[in-house]
Amino acid sequence: MKFPQTIQLDASDQYIFDNAARPGEWAVSGAFAFAGEAIDPAALDGGDEIAFATAFMGTRSFGWSTFVVVKDISPEAFDAVVAALADHFLSHYSAPDRAAAMAAAREEAEFAASLCDHPVNTLLGLERSLGDDGITEQFRTIVGQDESAHGPAWELVEDDGNTNGP
Repeated sequence: MKFPQTIQLDASDQYIFDNAARPGEWAVSGAFAFAGEAIDPAALDGGDEIAFATAFMGTRSFGWSTFVVVKDISPEAFDAVVAALADHFLSHYSAPDRAAAMAAAREEAEFAASLCDHPVNTLLGLERSLGDDGITEQFRTIVGQDESAHGPAWELVEDDGNTNGP
């Protein structure tokens, strides 16, 4: 199975979002954070407005990432994503009970996986808007070139856990 994973192409997410996802987190679209009566996307500003318009949600920090990359995920890691989402729904979104939270989390995770019908390392971006029918999302793929006359378009490196920059 494939699943979105957060990636930072530069340091901008750290400056834009109050809570930026760390590179390498499994991610979901996160539209649920802007749904419901408590949140009015039209009233958002700054980083929250940008998160609404263009960001995925990491499932470890529940922070935002402008881009994700398609990666292989093990069944155990997928189950851990579902459990983390369920915990988040219980603690932050008033899910009525664990069973309801698990059902909603599984649906969110399965939707995220459905976005990954692309080769591993394909970058995904999103555009989210509020219309007459509620929140809509459009996803785009960004396929890098293996090599060009100037070298690779990007290189994926593993996060070393350093939070102080390169």
